[in-house]
Amino acid sequence: MKTIIIACGAGVATSTVITSYVTQLLRDNNIEHRIIQCSLNEVRMHIDKGDLLVTSMPLKEKYDIPTVLGISFLTGVEVSKTMEDIVSYLGN
Repeated sequence: MKTIIIACGAGVATSTVITSYVTQLLRDNNIEHRIIQCSLNEVRMHIDKGDLLVTSMPLKEKYDIPTVLGISFLTGVEVSKTMEDIVSYLGN
């Protein structure tokens, strides 16, 4: 099972939208998953449990797991590319 951390500024509205897209994508690709939704300030608390980090904005800090900028889920620009990146990082 893969664990995806989805983070935005407050951990509420934007991350909920991104979570919706990512959940459907993972279901469509038969990837067993667990999602941790949080604020950007809480990422450090969860990073050791994650296989992938999806954020609503670029991060200043680098982590030891792949990170995908999920802003495309909000703008509608290059959604397919973001989806491809997520699936490829999760090894499916």
